Amino acid sequence: MQFQWYPGHMTKAKRQMQEDIKLIDLVIELVDARIPLSSRNPDIDELGKNKARLIIMNKSDLSDENQNKEWAAYFKKMGCYVVGLDARTKAGMKTVTNVVMEACKEKIERDRRRGILNRPVRAMVVGIPNVGKSTFINSYAGKACAKTGNKPGVTKGKQWIRLNKNLELLDTPGILWPKFEDQMVGLRLALIGAIKDEILNIDELSLELIKVLTRDYAGILTDRYGVDETQTPVKILEQIAENRKCISKGNELDYSKAAALLIDEFRGGKLGKITLEWPQVQAE
Repeated sequence: MQFQWYPGHMTKAKRQMQEDIKLIDLVIELVDARIPLSSRNPDIDELGKNKARLIIMNKSDLSDENQNKEWAAYFKKMGCYVVGLDARTKAGMKTVTNVVMEACKEKIERDRRRGILNRPVRAMVVGIPNVGKSTFINSYAGKACAKTGNKPGVTKGKQWIRLNKNLELLDTPGILWPKFEDQMVGLRLALIGAIKDEILNIDELSLELIKVLTRDYAGILTDRYGVDETQTPVKILEQIAENRKCISKGNELDYSKAAALLIDEFRGGKLGKITLEWPQVQAE
């Protein structure tokens, strides 16, 4: 599968972020904890250099807990602060505030020395589509101040959100980078729903997911669907269709229905806590 997707509004968004970064003390970057590296936009490192950095590993309730710890250590080595959470709940938001203040301690102290006592920390919230930026902001602010949706591209323009006298957030549209150098990055993004399903081949996507799961999480598909994991991915998908009664008109097995079922259940966490890329593999 070849993955390319870069709508025009994302080019505009990137230019806007290059302007806005001058006003910012801290870059809060949301990544999907199931694919922490693949769900990062490498442009953010360039945009946010010389700024304090906080990485929010969102959807960490859906990812492998052991790998969450490994990834947190990986990002800390890069000089970033790290918080893992599920943005749909308010749990962990107090931790975010504490870490934000810790990350901006030098800036706050510098202001104090200059006699500036009430200037709030200004943080830009960034992330690729569908990592949960708007949901995070709404949970953090305690009100629906940013649009949310489970489809990529819901946040179209920037908006400032004042959380309290100490902190202001700048929401930005999700941006992907123009070209995936590594097609595995595109595959992982497609699996978590960061690329619109309408432009993907869900059947092929499900076969790639089966390959990953049988390699890294042996037994998960057997437990959920009663399949024989020693079979080929196509055969496993066929067994899922049989066992879940995915039948089309004419009493034929509906592979596409089985594929969509598998992808949906993975995204919804019904297969268990799964991380699709591991930091030690990335290091190698």
